Amino acid sequence: MVRIFTSTLLAIFFLHVPIHAEPGAVQVAPVPDWVVPSELMPVPDNATGLVFVRRQDVLAHLDDKGQAQYLGYRIKILHPNALQIGNISIVWNPASGPPIVHFIRIYRDGDVIDVLGKSSFEILRREDQLEAAKLDGVLTAVLRVPDLRVGDELEVGQTVRVSDPKLGTNDAGLLYLAPNPAPGRYRLGLSWGKAPKPNLRMTPDMAAVASAHDGGIDFRIDNPATLNPLKDTPARYQWQRVVEFTDFPDWAAVSRHFAPLYAKAARIEDGSPLDKEAKRLAAADSDPMARASAALKLVQQDVRYIYVGLGDGNLTPATAEETWARRYGDCKGKTVMLLALLARLGIEAEPVLVNNSGLDDGLDERLPNPGMFDHVLVRARIGGVSYWLDGTLPPVVAPDVNPLIPYRWVLPLLERGGALQNIAWHPAKRPDEITLYEIDARAGFDQLAKVKSTTIIRGITGLQQQVQFSGLTPDQLLNGMRQQLVGNTWQTVDDIQWHYDQKAGASVLTVDGTWEVDWDDDGAGARSLALPGGGFSPPEKRVRPADQNQDLPFYNAPEFSCNVTTLRLPSTAPMAKWTFKSGYDTHIFGKNYYRAFDVRDGSIRMIRGFRVEKTEIDAVTARADNARIAAFDNSKAWVFYDPDGDSPPSAARKPVPATYDIDWTGDDAPCLSPATVR
Repeated sequence: MVRIFTSTLLAIFFLHVPIHAEPGAVQVAPVPDWVVPSELMPVPDNATGLVFVRRQDVLAHLDDKGQAQYLGYRIKILHPNALQIGNISIVWNPASGPPIVHFIRIYRDGDVIDVLGKSSFEILRREDQLEAAKLDGVLTAVLRVPDLRVGDELEVGQTVRVSDPKLGTNDAGLLYLAPNPAPGRYRLGLSWGKAPKPNLRMTPDMAAVASAHDGGIDFRIDNPATLNPLKDTPARYQWQRVVEFTDFPDWAAVSRHFAPLYAKAARIEDGSPLDKEAKRLAAADSDPMARASAALKLVQQDVRYIYVGLGDGNLTPATAEETWARRYGDCKGKTVMLLALLARLGIEAEPVLVNNSGLDDGLDERLPNPGMFDHVLVRARIGGVSYWLDGTLPPVVAPDVNPLIPYRWVLPLLERGGALQNIAWHPAKRPDEITLYEIDARAGFDQLAKVKSTTIIRGITGLQQQVQFSGLTPDQLLNGMRQQLVGNTWQTVDDIQWHYDQKAGASVLTVDGTWEVDWDDDGAGARSLALPGGGFSPPEKRVRPADQNQDLPFYNAPEFSCNVTTLRLPSTAPMAKWTFKSGYDTHIFGKNYYRAFDVRDGSIRMIRGFRVEKTEIDAVTARADNARIAAFDNSKAWVFYDPDGDSPPSAARKPVPATYDIDWTGDDAPCLSPATVR
């Protein structure tokens, strides 16, 4: 749904709708009358860097036909590495009119060279994202400016028109200037002529340079300063040099606008092939959850994912019938097909717009713009509970009360208009990743130890592993892991077992083999070992440069990891002669660091858990925790054997299960302190 327009000069014009054009040659025409180029900025005698921008105009014009987008620039080339800006390209979808080039000129020693008089654009008719399962109909026109030299000034002007009948009279988008532009003169502009004025919102840095005029507004900046991102802040604070515009009065209007497209596309004709599938699913089971799960699996497994952006497909879903007939579809087509099946199965459901790229923090502070979303899925109501169903995920993912990705804001598409909804964040109840090490050193300190290593991975990473491993034969997996692992710690890899546990929502990989255990010789028969996976690095101070706002909150990316190690002790080393480093349970910077040891049944057990408890911490708390870093115990998980020692049970001992004592894929894996609120 999102299209980004980028010039080589680092000023960016971003809109939520794609460029469209007829698949013929690029047209050449005069500059439109609503464009008034900026005055040229003199080139300083001491200009350095790659280029100097004498002017760059990025302008959007709204009218009853949609949007026209103008890009014009004239730049001085100062360095050989900048000659690549002579590779000019225009990318578009063939639907709503050709791209128009107004001029391409070179200024050299008082002469003006008309590039278009000697060169023309070559159109590359190809789908360049098929490997990413994207069928977008994009064409690319390229022109390589001949005989471009250091010291030349290159001037380019071009306009593309955007129109999407499904948007009607509504336009929405963003204008912004990149944080690191080359020195020179920049102008962003939005004009609407006699059309109704759109709603506008701008960041304070753009408001300071705004210049309103009849039917438009401009933003002019000479030699814009480099903007450094605000360090460690939530994403909503990173908006700088941005102008928003929209014709939608509120988010409910966006919801009402798109809801009919999905409702229409989700209709099934009686007796159609998809209707027969719905009847088959209905006959197979009367339980609503079983029906919803079967419908979701059908969409996930029997309709392959391909993004379809041809024509107006960037916003409009293919019909459910069409998606089933061709057995491929993008998120819109899969969502519509799933909605159609659920309706026939008597299950209430709605399409919901979301953002998969993690850019929805602060969406409630933005103007309503459908381009803020890049994905759509289904939310169904079953037994009075809401479940999320995503037809683009692998068929091992069932309906869940929580979406797989931790969305912050979502927009349900409802005929009456849905409001923007917040999805509250909570600390994870199950680790994203658990690593288990069972080290059997009973043969002795100087012998290879038998080792079983198991990783339990959830979320997107676990699904990526499922996709990667599910198509491999056991021999392929074993040989591949041997090539990867043997040679360092692993001396042999004897067996590999992998499966995806749908109940746990986890990819489970187990490696059996042998290690050469790196015992430290402490003299007089004493030994020590840092157990794998047991250490913590001390947290970094949460500070910002002096020129940045010191009172903004700090961000923690969600994380919950757990390492469990069981060391079966050498048979010649009595258990009473072993000690271990103390455990701890520390809360700092909104994160919980936990480690515990136990010695029993001829083994030392260690568990190490780390979980983000808060995704944001206020500046006062951060400053207080900065002072606590010096006391943070970042020692490794050391265990010690002293043949002359006689150690009573340590006060730091906690009841820690061994790797083989419990099912670690369960919901109650003891990876946190019992006192920690779950």
